[in-house]
Amino acid sequence: MAQSGKNLKHGSTRQQPLVGDYTFGSVTDKISAIVLRGRTPRNWYFGFAVAFLLVMVLLWSVGYLFLRGVGIWGINMPVAWGFAIVNFVWWIGIGHAGTLISAILLLLRQQWRTSINRFAEAMTLFAVACAGLFPLLHLGRPEYFYYLVPYPATTGMWPQFRSPLMWDFFAVATYATVSLFFWYVGLIPDLATLRDRAKRRFSRIAYGFLAMGWRGSARHWQRYQRAYLLLAGLATPLVVSVHTIVSLDFAVSIIPGWHTTVFPPYFVAGAIYSGFAMVLTIAIPLRAVYGLQDLVTARHLDNMAKVMLASGLVVAYGYLIEAFIAWYSGNLFERYMMLNRAFGEYGWCYWLLIASNIVVPQLLWFRSVRHSVPLLFVIALVINVGMWLERFIIVVVSLSRDFLPSSWGLYVPTFWDWATFIGTIGLFAALLFVFIRLLPMISIFEMRELLEESKGEHS
Repeated sequence: MAQSGKNLKHGSTRQQPLVGDYTFGSVTDKISAIVLRGRTPRNWYFGFAVAFLLVMVLLWSVGYLFLRGVGIWGINMPVAWGFAIVNFVWWIGIGHAGTLISAILLLLRQQWRTSINRFAEAMTLFAVACAGLFPLLHLGRPEYFYYLVPYPATTGMWPQFRSPLMWDFFAVATYATVSLFFWYVGLIPDLATLRDRAKRRFSRIAYGFLAMGWRGSARHWQRYQRAYLLLAGLATPLVVSVHTIVSLDFAVSIIPGWHTTVFPPYFVAGAIYSGFAMVLTIAIPLRAVYGLQDLVTARHLDNMAKVMLASGLVVAYGYLIEAFIAWYSGNLFERYMMLNRAFGEYGWCYWLLIASNIVVPQLLWFRSVRHSVPLLFVIALVINVGMWLERFIIVVVSLSRDFLPSSWGLYVPTFWDWATFIGTIGLFAALLFVFIRLLPMISIFEMRELLEESKGEHS
């Protein structure tokens, strides 16, 4: 059998025992049946249909963009970076929680990650895929995207290594590659379980091919553990480095509002903040639709809410330091930048941002709020909106007011800006629905580990 009982010890941190009288077989049946034998809920068909329609909107808007050019967007001079870069940074931030949950919490021996790490890793890959579209579309000539790659050009036109686009290419490509390997390696034992339990010949062949001959022998488990921990070690610094590189896209410029050293830690904390908010946004509906309340327990939601609260306080500190430095520096341009954010044409966005990212999350201090699933879901949605507004303010508001009043200008997104953005949300959702239908959304073998350890502690 694929699951031979070899126990991977990820640490000794105590885990709340699973609710109910579970056995190894019942845990395996409950998770694998969602893919193999369980009837697909009607909600899945409805959700996938909506997501598919939004993907068609994305294809329509991208096709029209290729036909007419980036002039269909609201970008202008001086706001040459519009929705494309705003959404790029937002999606990259969302992709951070999966690697944080899977890699860093694994190395820190936090076993509560087990029930949420699988779909969080998938969320990372889908978010990075959505993020990668925007820089290519923003180039204006996406057919020449390979100019960003250090290839041996016979024409002598080498990529500009001082360009932030080059830094983004290396950072995002490395992050996506390591995240993909980390996710796939973690799936191998579960793919073997699906192979052994599948009834249809095609499913056995497909899962067997993806399982790469896994038999669950001691040698397989030894090599698996070594590879998994190695990839976790590689992925851990990437959580910090990727969004640090993205923040340097702005910090290396001299534009007021961008030229600040607080951006790297500020962006990383914001990425974790928005990433955990998206994990909660996904986890809460999944546990309700598939009846996973005894696997994704209230304790998991409570821990994610605590991490979200902690990272939100770091983000609030970043807002405070940004305003303080603008005043303390004595730089007239920096002072005006902060006043323009709060009281300029986009002032309503700034105060909505403060309410979404600072005021509303303070409710998470109360245990009753953290244990209220509907309230937690609403707060997660509010934070997702607030983090998008933060990226909008950083990109658009800073560019709309430059050093010279003669170069000032407002940015108004067009229908095609919104269509492209909403289309990527549909792409993200569609990929997530396909993942839920074809692969186990919760790690089977790691849940069996926790069950064994829980029974050992209470025997």
